[in-house]
Amino acid sequence: MEVKFNQFIAKSGSVSLDIPDWHIQDESWAVFCAHNDIGSIIGDLLCEPDNPSHPDSPSHIADITSGSLDISSHRIAQVSLTEQQRLLALELEDDDTDFVNVVDKGTTVLALISQQIGPCSKNKEILVNSLLTELDLTHLKDRGFHELSTGETRRIMLARAIASQPDFLVLDNPFAGLDVEHRQSLATYLAQLSIPMMVIFSREEDMPQWIEQVAIFSHGKLDSIMDKASWNSHPVIGQIKSQSKVQSELMLALMQRHRHQSQFADPVFELKNGKVAYSDITIFTDVNWRIDNGQHWQVKGPNGCGKSTLLGLIFGDHPQCYSNDIQIFGKQRGSGETIWEIKQHIGMVSSALHLQYRVNCSAIDVILSGFYDSIGLYLQASVKQQQIAQDWLTILHMEALANTPIKQLDYSQQRLLLIARALVKQPTLLILDEPYQGLDYLGIRLVRNTLELIARENLSQLLYVSHYHEDRLASINNFLEFIYDEDTDGYKALLS
Repeated sequence: MEVKFNQFIAKSGSVSLDIPDWHIQDESWAVFCAHNDIGSIIGDLLCEPDNPSHPDSPSHIADITSGSLDISSHRIAQVSLTEQQRLLALELEDDDTDFVNVVDKGTTVLALISQQIGPCSKNKEILVNSLLTELDLTHLKDRGFHELSTGETRRIMLARAIASQPDFLVLDNPFAGLDVEHRQSLATYLAQLSIPMMVIFSREEDMPQWIEQVAIFSHGKLDSIMDKASWNSHPVIGQIKSQSKVQSELMLALMQRHRHQSQFADPVFELKNGKVAYSDITIFTDVNWRIDNGQHWQVKGPNGCGKSTLLGLIFGDHPQCYSNDIQIFGKQRGSGETIWEIKQHIGMVSSALHLQYRVNCSAIDVILSGFYDSIGLYLQASVKQQQIAQDWLTILHMEALANTPIKQLDYSQQRLLLIARALVKQPTLLILDEPYQGLDYLGIRLVRNTLELIARENLSQLLYVSHYHEDRLASINNFLEFIYDEDTDGYKALLS
């Protein structure tokens, strides 16, 4: 396998890719993204996406403006959040829930992996079972796509890529969304694979130990190539750390300038004997959780334990929120309040929201939609609201993209807009479910610094989920951790 970029320039949406000279052979590379989401663009250039023309699919296929790209093999597979969005679009297209009397759970894990193996492949069943075992998916093989957690879906995407039996793998932030145990097991698994690969990463801690060469990109341009021992001292790292500190302080100042009081009597939220179960599985039971004014919480636990489900009970978008004993903002859930009365005091950032935000509105309208808790903008925003949204774009260095449709932006830019959407109305509760997923290096540092300042200044109360120990915020001192309970075959919550 051989790939050659020569004086190569391409553009995808708002991101330009500039590679003067890059020669890739049968070796493993790490690609560090300082700014912008170039991983999915490189992935799409090297291996054509399955269904880029689908109307709900994000398309990052770049327009090549100059130079050349020579690829000696077309058996290249990719794993990326953008590819995950494409699979979701296909699953939604096949969703029969509106036509039958049961909820369509989506294609099973077993079928999703099997369909990637060519019909002429030998030992198909052995390969599928091997992938199910090695990626800890055996217990999920009959589960539908719509029932999977974010981390589980990430492992499915990797299994599908390997099932296609490629000569080369492009892995765009493969550890995103995985808990600590699965990150460790995945790193070991990838190190043992006999397939050359390119790992695009935006966290220092995600640098694989077995990498041979490192390519550093800054603002979409190949900045330098070096061996693994040299990359950490590169000057771009220090520059980004300084820039993120300045930007996060500007974001805090903007929130303080438009601060408003939204105080409720204690408890702000309370769940008594919380339980979520389906006909064939119990997610969690006996969860008793109370949030008082001024408290910030981090929710911890392995993939599939119910962290996102628990946050969905608070936000009101989980169907079992009305079958549980919940009090929020002084109201008993199900006592006649509207979902909008609750959501006006909550800001939400999650991978599920990102996947659901398929309305192709402009960047500024994405931020403005936060004032109305809508996906897309359907009301005329006030002059003041428009100015606040414009201020957010300026701080994010995205003012030139104000009228750019969200689907033309890279994944990292989309995620920053959704974070601004959650912050724009200064919510009482700010729910952050893996907020850094898909962000570039600058974005991660910027958002993490900003959240620490928000918590310290008590501008909003944080309910925070992250699988990375490095993401712990100093101002969060309350923890809810899900622990597996053999008696119920589900999870229970420990508070500390």
